[in-house]
Amino acid sequence: MDQRQALASFGALSQETRLQIVRMLVVAGTDGMAAGSIAEKLGVSPSNISFHLKELDRAGLIAQQRESRSIIYTANYDALGGLVRFLMEDCCSGHPEICAPAVEVAACCTLEGSTPRRLA
Repeated sequence: MDQRQALASFGALSQETRLQIVRMLVVAGTDGMAAGSIAEKLGVSPSNISFHLKELDRAGLIAQQRESRSIIYTANYDALGGLVRFLMEDCCSGHPEICAPAVEVAACCTLEGSTPRRLA
């Protein structure tokens, strides 16, 4: 991920509703969620959620796929991982113990089926 893409991603995530959407989609896993379900869970109007989904899609943080009459949104795990790697790439300055806790936390999340799982 380059700096321009990182800035676009951080810009998209710097709004409360969009951050909530991404976190919700991460929890939803590869099954994703329909826009209507996202709007309902957040208590936001469909037109408002549509605006936020468009911004997250433009930043590359989510993906969408049509299923019958619905559009299902999923987190773009590659992009989110790239954002974390972008933040960590200059970390440590030759001292890996500085970044070890953050790397361990990032490594503990895996997708098993359609549900993200945190290891203890």
